[in-house]
Amino acid sequence: MRRSLLIVIIISLASTFSCNDGDIITIALDFDDTFESCGNLVFFNTKNDPAESLSIKITSPALTLNDLLKVGADKTLTTTRTINGTSNTFNYRSYADLVSNLFCNDIPPSDIIITNDLESTSGTIVITTKLTEDDNDGILAALEDINGNGDLNDDDTDGDGIPNYLDIDDDGDNILTRDEKPDPNKTGTLNDAQDTDGDGIPDYLDADDDGDGTLTHDEENYSQDQNPANDVTNSDVGPDYLNPEVFSLVPATAYREHTIYQTYVITLVINNISLPNLSQDVFDFGTLNNSALSTSRKLTPDF
Repeated sequence: MRRSLLIVIIISLASTFSCNDGDIITIALDFDDTFESCGNLVFFNTKNDPAESLSIKITSPALTLNDLLKVGADKTLTTTRTINGTSNTFNYRSYADLVSNLFCNDIPPSDIIITNDLESTSGTIVITTKLTEDDNDGILAALEDINGNGDLNDDDTDGDGIPNYLDIDDDGDNILTRDEKPDPNKTGTLNDAQDTDGDGIPDYLDADDDGDGTLTHDEENYSQDQNPANDVTNSDVGPDYLNPEVFSLVPATAYREHTIYQTYVITLVINNISLPNLSQDVFDFGTLNNSALSTSRKLTPDF
């Protein structure tokens, strides 16, 4: 999808053959639906054919990318700034030739030839941030609503305080959910989830995978490192936690460290634009493209 903006520019032409005081040129701006950012804080979108740019500069009140990531409990944040033509600006520019590195440089390129420079004299910048978190355990978040009430935050199989859709180890047995084959055939459904002991509870939700009476996280007979997968008595069978013939008890003392993956989506809309002869007053700037919007956080639940 691309973002379009239609601008009408009046260029004055002196002519002895016409009484008109100007020619009207219509420019249709057609930009990608993603934009970039840098510094404190400049948003921009550029294109090469024709050479054009849209840019927003925000300095009052000052704003950084980190400010936009401070979402609330609902994992959203709305930030607004008023365009005033001085500290907060919105510009459309066209250029004589293809240029690069227009923005984010301490020293601007010296070969820039600007053919049109239009600046909005008013408007409101609305920036919306939405955070999505996931455990990347191979199960769609929607399928981790165990009680089916539509609220993912009250499904916590192991009671460690981390809801299943953010928990890399849903049953708290120190075997990662993705390693317990919740969807071995990659069908997007869980009806083929591995169930080693055949008790009707899939391994990723079963605290005693082999049904031998010893909890999986207590079957670390050789190395107490919060990883029962590397404790093997009989290599022909596999790890002890999947071998019902081995049920030695070595009480676990801790859970594994958890990684929760975060994706921020930042969108920007400008309302009440006032550019010369602009045919619309609202422009959807698109979605911010920035590697800093994909991150993670770590925590280790209390055992």
